[in-house]
Amino acid sequence: MKEQDIKDLNVVVLTGAGISAESGIKTFRDSNGLWENHRIEDVATPEAYARDPELVHRFYNLRREQLEEVTPNAAHIALAKLEDAAKNFTLITQNVDDLHERAGSRNVLHIHGELKKLLNVKNNESYYFDGSVSKKDFLEVRPDIVWFGEAVKYSLEIDDAISNCHLFVCIGTSNVVYPAAGLVHTAKYNRAKCVELNLEQTPLSQLYDENRFGKASEIVPLFVDEIV
Repeated sequence: MKEQDIKDLNVVVLTGAGISAESGIKTFRDSNGLWENHRIEDVATPEAYARDPELVHRFYNLRREQLEEVTPNAAHIALAKLEDAAKNFTLITQNVDDLHERAGSRNVLHIHGELKKLLNVKNNESYYFDGSVSKKDFLEVRPDIVWFGEAVKYSLEIDDAISNCHLFVCIGTSNVVYPAAGLVHTAKYNRAKCVELNLEQTPLSQLYDENRFGKASEIVPLFVDEIV
């Protein structure tokens, strides 16, 4: 890809847990099948919230607190640089942290929701929230997080971006969680160049036109510097 071309390109980037892990955000599921010492079924389903809203809120209050202990890494910063250079840029992230925004990214679609948002369970309105939900509000609001069994957010916006992109870049994701993992299929169908920047090979690596493996904080800035 020629250096001058980036200003004429529609770019779509998909990021997963791997990009935030280098900043200290724990990945969704560790080797013992638990999420920060909790079973997924106890903290990340609508049924869990209905059964024990206090446990669910305590869990997300702690996760929200963790955001204050981490900062964007070189990969996050490089993607903000890429957004500034591209004709059109859409960042689709599976992550619920705010590291992309803090690095300077603007057009970010959080398909799994955001830690710093709450959802009013009565009127279904979402709003930004930075702090700990108190016990008196446990039944009034829930984390604006897409739990297991719920539909991802921004489906129409994603379809539009992928259908019109020239360059699709996948970063730090296992490529096994759908519908995000299926985006490369749509991008390929629409003849976009597809690049995978991951720690290691994934089940879909063979679909990409180019693969680079290593730490996101190292390989993403190098890739961006080559095309910007």
